[in-house]
Formats: sequence, C-alpha cells, structure tokens
Amino acid sequence: MRIKLSSLGKRFNYEWIFRNLSYEFVSGKAYAILGHNGSGKSTLLSILSGFQLPSEGSISYSLNGKDVPVDELYRSLSLAAPYQDLLEEFTLEEMIQFHTRFKTLRGITPQQLPDLLQLQAAKHKLVRDFSSGMRQRLKLGLALYSESPLLLLDEPTTNLDQAGVAWYLEHLERNRQNRLVIIGSNVPHEYSFCDEQLPINEFHHKAPERKRG
Repeated sequence: MRIKLSSLGKRFNYEWIFRNLSYEFVSGKAYAILGHNGSGKSTLLSILSGFQLPSEGSISYSLNGKDVPVDELYRSLSLAAPYQDLLEEFTLEEMIQFHTRFKTLRGITPQQLPDLLQLQAAKHKLVRDFSSGMRQRLKLGLALYSESPLLLLDEPTTNLDQAGVAWYLEHLERNRQNRLVIIGSNVPHEYSFCDEQLPINEFHHKAPERKRG
C-alpha cells in the first residue's frame, strides 16, 4: 500500500485546519501523525481513510502497483478510533462474527480472538455492558487482527490502563509486518516505535491579519 498526498488542505467554513501538506506513506513502515488536541490529527486520519474529502490538493492510493479508487479503499483498511461506534446490542461473540463477514482475520479464527483480547470471560456479554477499557481493546483487536494492508489508529491507548497499554504494544508488534501503519497521537508510548513522524502543526495555516482603517 502506498498513499501520496499532494498539496493537501482541509478547512471547516473559513478556518484552515492544515494546508500545503505533501507526503508519501509506504507499506512496511509505521508513521506517527503528531500534534496537540485539536491540531487536525483525527481530521487527517479521516481523510486518509476516505471518510472525509480534502478541501484542496489530491490524495492517491495504490496497492501492489495498482491504483485504488477512494470508494473502494474500505476493503483495504482497518481503523480504530475513539469516535468509532460498536454495535452495543451484540455480545462479544456476535460482534466478532459480524465483523468477520466483512474482514478476514490474520492467521487466527474468530473463536481465538476473545482469548487474544483477554476477554474470554466476556464472550457472551453485551458490548453495551463493557467498560471503556474493554471497548477500546475490542476496537483495537478487530483492527489489528483484520487482514488489511492499511492500519489506521487514532489515539490507540485511550481508556487503557498500564496493562492495556502493554497489550496494545505487544499485539501491534505482532501485526505490523507488511502493512502500512499510521497512528495519530500526542502520547509518546503510542508511537515511540514508529519509523517516521509527521508533525501536523507544521502545516497549520494562519489567515492574514486584516488591515485596520
């Protein structure tokens, strides 16, 4: 998977979130998009995932040398983010079964995933009754263990305790080979292993001051 950004910009109303962003992401590497809260990390990840369109510039995707249309990108990506919803009416087992109707898992069966999530005891529990940490582990597990060349993680250790952070680092290391991994974060332990860092604030655009008089 290869993603190329050319003079990319995004604005809401008259406010530019970022502008003039040219960059290239390639498979086999992990990238960190860095910035303070509200800096545009989640917005850029949303554009990379095809959920939002840029306001200017262009973005192109290719897989094994072939162009991937943005409306088919969902087939090639997995995403975990705080704003991502889970189907709360499902049990954990049902949630995994539903997910695997659309995504193949990486080298494991759906029956093995609860053990890997350390949620075996919650297999028949409704997702609505999960703690925030259990929900985050489920989101991460579904993304990490899906067979997809593009893995996008936004603030991946949100709601995780120290043991949860260790779980995240271990299972990401198991599942990052031969993938393009992009992480939006401002917490060093979430991205310290990344090969490259992209500080989004370097592409902030300040509007010119109006002249008085």
